[in-house]
Amino acid sequence: MSNTKVLYVDDESINLKLFDAVLKRKFEILTAENGITGLDILKENSDIQVVISDMKMPVMNGITFIHQAREIWPQINYYILTGFEITDQMQDALDNGVIRKYFKKPVNLNEISEEIEKMTS
Repeated sequence: MSNTKVLYVDDESINLKLFDAVLKRKFEILTAENGITGLDILKENSDIQVVISDMKMPVMNGITFIHQAREIWPQINYYILTGFEITDQMQDALDNGVIRKYFKKPVNLNEISEEIEKMTS
């Protein structure tokens, strides 16, 4: 396992469990069920290198969460997951470097793993 610490934010607990089960052999995985909890976890873990967030969540969507997180932790690599087509808000975030990339659901965890390794090696 590498020392790379990854935060995954998703409101669906099955997705959190799957992500953790598959990727915990390679990375240290932290999970949050919404953006508010995600911000709290970031406050407690200054060594998180990668944040992957679902786009469509209650309370705040993934881009709103990432915008707030980036204000405090700009050095982190941010990504969005979506089960839908790319929105104008997501395209804006890509164009402005707010997120590095977006991943489509159903999620390909190998693709995500390779991207994390590329960004943190």
